Amino acid sequence: MSGLNALVDHFDVLAKGFWSTFQFCLLIAIGALLLGAVAAIFRISPIPPLRWVGTAYVTVFRNVPLTVVLFFSAFVLPALGTNADFLRIPGLDSLVKPLGTDLPYFRFALIALSVYTGAFVCEALRSGVNAVAAGQAEAARAIGLTFTQNLRLVVLPQAWKAAIVPLGSVIIAMIKNSAIASFFGVGGMLTSRGYDLITIDNEPVIPMFIGITAGFLVMTIPLSLLLDRVERRRAVAR
Repeated sequence: MSGLNALVDHFDVLAKGFWSTFQFCLLIAIGALLLGAVAAIFRISPIPPLRWVGTAYVTVFRNVPLTVVLFFSAFVLPALGTNADFLRIPGLDSLVKPLGTDLPYFRFALIALSVYTGAFVCEALRSGVNAVAAGQAEAARAIGLTFTQNLRLVVLPQAWKAAIVPLGSVIIAMIKNSAIASFFGVGGMLTSRGYDLITIDNEPVIPMFIGITAGFLVMTIPLSLLLDRVERRRAVAR
C-alpha cells in the first residue's frame, strides 16, 4: 500500500512529465515526417546527386545507434557554437515551454531524435511508393505530367495510404526512444521526473516505474490499436 500511496501522492509530478513527453514526441513526429518525406523524394528523384544525398542520410542514421546521435547533438553541437535557437519559433515556444528556455538540451534532443527517426520514416514512405503500381506513374508521364506533378498528384497520395501502418510503427518506436533523451540533460520528461523521485526523494522504485510505464502505454497502445484497425480494414478491402 505504501508504494501505491507514493504513486498517488506524486501523480501530479508524473502527469506533468507525461505532458512534457507528449509535447516532445509530437514535435519529433512532425520533424521526422517532414525530414523523412524530403529524404524519400530525394531517394526516388531522377537527379543522381539528390539520390546520393538521400541514400547517404538513410544509410548513416539507420546504422548508427541512437545514443551516438544524442551524444553528438548534446555535446558536439554546442562545441560548434550553436544552441539550436532556430527552434525557438514565436508562439510555439510559449506553448512548449522548454523550446524557449536558456537550457538548449530539449532542442538538441529534438534535433537528434527527429533526424534519427526521419531516416526510418523515409524508408516507410519509400516502401509505400514502391507499392504504387508502376503503370500509375507511367500513365501520368504519358499525359505530360512532370516528375513533381506526378509525385504530388499521383504517387504520394497513394503511397501515404500504403505506408500508414509502417509509419505508425516508426512513431511508436520513436515514442519509446524518447525515454533515452532524459539521460542527456532533458529535464521535466516523464522518465527524468520518475528517476528524480527515486534518487532524490527516495521513493520506492517499483511504483515509480509502474507510473512511467503507464504513461508510455497511454501514448503507444491507442496508436497500436488504431494501426491494427487500419490493417484489418485494408485486409477486408483487399
